[in-house]
Amino acid sequence: MKHYVGLDVSVKETVTCVVDEDGQICREMKVPSHPADLAFAVSNIGVRVERIGLEAGPLSQWLFEGLARAGLPVICIETRHAKAFLKAQVNKTDRNDARGIAYPHA
Repeated sequence: MKHYVGLDVSVKETVTCVVDEDGQICREMKVPSHPADLAFAVSNIGVRVERIGLEAGPLSQWLFEGLARAGLPVICIETRHAKAFLKAQVNKTDRNDARGIAYPHA
């Protein structure tokens, strides 16, 4: 089964959500916003990750490069695109944003 990871990045912590190909949440966690910490956390969740998504922002280039160098399948989502599909959420939280970014249809 394919799994997808969504990262909602803040300066200190990144909210991480892992969903399967059916959109069911498998795991949620908070990880320090550093490429090595994120790469370690994602590499050790025990599932094959199809895609890691993060929204473009101040830390995204640094995090993207670090995750890509670690051999992880990371993509950066343009801010306007992310905003378009995340605005449909009833409760706007970091946790829900990570879920929205992780969903396979995003």
